[in-house]
Amino acid sequence: MKSTLCMVGVRLLIVVAAATIASSPLSAKDWPQWRGEERLGLWTETGLLEEFPDDGLTVKWRVPVNGGYSGPAVADGRVFVLDYVETEARVMNGTERLLALDEETGAMLWSHEWATTYRMLMFTYATGPRATPTVDGERVYVTGSTGLIFCLNVETGAVIWQKDTVEEYDANIPVWGTSSAPLVDGDRVIFLVGGEPDALVMAFDKRTGEEVWRAIESRTEMGYHQPSIIEAGGVHQLIVWHPRGLSSLNPETGALYWEEEFRGRANMTVADAVMSGPYLFVSGFYSGSLMMRLGQDRPTATSIWRGENNRILEGGIEVAESAGLHSVMTTPLIVGDYIYGIGSHGQVRGLLAETGERVWEAEGLTTRNRWGSAYFVKHEDRYFVYNENGDLIIAQFSPEGYVELDRTHLLEPTSRSGYGGTRGATRAKHGDSDRLVVWSHPAFANRHLVLRNDEEIIRVSMDANDY
Repeated sequence: MKSTLCMVGVRLLIVVAAATIASSPLSAKDWPQWRGEERLGLWTETGLLEEFPDDGLTVKWRVPVNGGYSGPAVADGRVFVLDYVETEARVMNGTERLLALDEETGAMLWSHEWATTYRMLMFTYATGPRATPTVDGERVYVTGSTGLIFCLNVETGAVIWQKDTVEEYDANIPVWGTSSAPLVDGDRVIFLVGGEPDALVMAFDKRTGEEVWRAIESRTEMGYHQPSIIEAGGVHQLIVWHPRGLSSLNPETGALYWEEEFRGRANMTVADAVMSGPYLFVSGFYSGSLMMRLGQDRPTATSIWRGENNRILEGGIEVAESAGLHSVMTTPLIVGDYIYGIGSHGQVRGLLAETGERVWEAEGLTTRNRWGSAYFVKHEDRYFVYNENGDLIIAQFSPEGYVELDRTHLLEPTSRSGYGGTRGATRAKHGDSDRLVVWSHPAFANRHLVLRNDEEIIRVSMDANDY
């Protein structure tokens, strides 16, 4: 009798446990903005493939799109992506639009479009919108290449509010187009505007569009940085790397906490600032790198080291970098006491965080070319690296180097790198001809990848249950 009761109890526990597991929410996560939640480039889902199948990953759907560098955002069963179609080639007039697609099927839910002109942009890169949409509850915020910003209803695409930053704030549009994604913080949405007076950064009421604050004098273009919010020195700090320096602001008021001069030649402030422990790091092609040590008890920061870009030339053509890290679009990693990143010619490098000393260099994550780039997303003890050739790589980084665990090809490159022209033959000798690339960050959402080029957007399964 006692044994029978024990068996009943065990079965009851099994049933309860199974019911609990069944009713527990899966670890599915949306990707509502640039580099995911909190802009950390972190994928926390479980149930993913450990390696790629020999015949590749399963594509759940493909949908035609037009040109654009903007990555997709995924939230509440919808995929948001921006694109552009040229309507008058000689004068570079066209139409930008935001598409809302069903996440499961790719079916078009709605679109919103607006006329624009790319006459003020460098024609080589006049492909389409740059900035990833940002989803916040019932609203989605977008930035067009020429300074138009919108707040739209996620269900219908209806415009809640919009602004023409050139007309309203005398914004200076960067030569490669407005590229910074909107950043939602509490009741505010923050944009890099590049306006006057003192409106390089602006915060608006996220519901009404009313101006809340403006900060930083716009002496040049605004650059191409993605602002982020960190917690350091006992407060939240809004970090902006602009062409004159690295600034920390109070995200509620726009008041300056601290600023370090660090000029970005050609206004190329592109890669994100990354924080780990006391470190805050930025890296650019022309600028080299800057490492700051953050104050622990108040919002201050001190420069630890700078690494200049001492370029190596061959026949007047730049072929390599001599030392340090000089990122273009690739946001580096700080892991413990080490920095890992990709230099502007495609080299993978490991550096000491405290000094900037290089400890190793390797090839292979992307093509050995100028503007070589890839996107790093951390998952448990490994990284998913999506490179400009459309390859997805599983890799690990350590003080000893990097190890490639697996690789698969996902999408064809379609955008011109723009590094050709009259000297293209000489550059081609060094592997720097005007090649085709993919320069759009994928969304890593709900055990799938959503990624695009200038012809299509696709959804690819990473769910182990699909294989």
